Amino acid sequence: MNTRKVLPPALVLGGAVVVSVLALAGLGAQSTAPVAAAAGNLTYNGELTQGGWMRGKAPSGTNALALNGQPVPIAPDGSWFAAFDRDAGTIATLTATVNGRRISQPVSVSPRAWQIENINIPRKPGGPTEAFLAIRKPELDRINAARAQKTDAQGWRQHFVWPAKGRISGRFGSQRIYRGEPGAYHSGLDIATGTSGTPFVAPADGVVILAAEKPFTLEGNLLMLDHGMGLNSAFLHCSEILVKQGDHVRQGQVIGKIGMSGRATGPHLHWSIKWNEARLDPILFTGPMN
Repeated sequence: MNTRKVLPPALVLGGAVVVSVLALAGLGAQSTAPVAAAAGNLTYNGELTQGGWMRGKAPSGTNALALNGQPVPIAPDGSWFAAFDRDAGTIATLTATVNGRRISQPVSVSPRAWQIENINIPRKPGGPTEAFLAIRKPELDRINAARAQKTDAQGWRQHFVWPAKGRISGRFGSQRIYRGEPGAYHSGLDIATGTSGTPFVAPADGVVILAAEKPFTLEGNLLMLDHGMGLNSAFLHCSEILVKQGDHVRQGQVIGKIGMSGRATGPHLHWSIKWNEARLDPILFTGPMN
């Protein structure tokens, strides 16, 4: 007779999801494994939705952690950060190795209703020219090299603040569909202030990983901050960058001025956030603008 207990995979306590390591490991009454080997809870909370994020605390003895097979770094105090791409599926898998035991837990990721505009015209044919690609490739190489940097930034632990206040002129995830053919979705959040030269601040502590010396073809004067644990912000179309690569900046510190450099039709700040390759919604880090 099987006497194994069926344990709930997760409990919600004060807004935090508490996943029992015993439940993750599938331990039950007949298990002879020492309780101490699987003691503790794997806890997390956050915005468990497409374009959202999660922070958690790993129990003592956690040797490795992964989300959908992607390694998740663990800080010395056991804290960790992970996130969900705009197009993430509705179930993710959190896997941990605790005292040598591999355990997995499904995480529900709620879908979003994106702002979709159906256009009754075909997409423009063709693509970028060879001349454009020759210019663009070194820029993309710099962006990718910046995102690959690992720093000691701790901004990933913070509740983010708005870098600037203004009209939201472009929302994350919005997309046009051209006669059934989807175009690229908007990968950031646009804040329009009406005039160039408006200062903007760091939304969280970070390290400057890219400060363009001259405008990029699309992004214009591009500024990028690493917030640690694979999380980074990019600020596009600046009229001026007030920090330099390698600087440590604090939340609320003025780091640049809003402009319309690069491919922009008016002065605004395009703010995008990524965790590794996942594109995230900035408003899920700040909450609504006051």
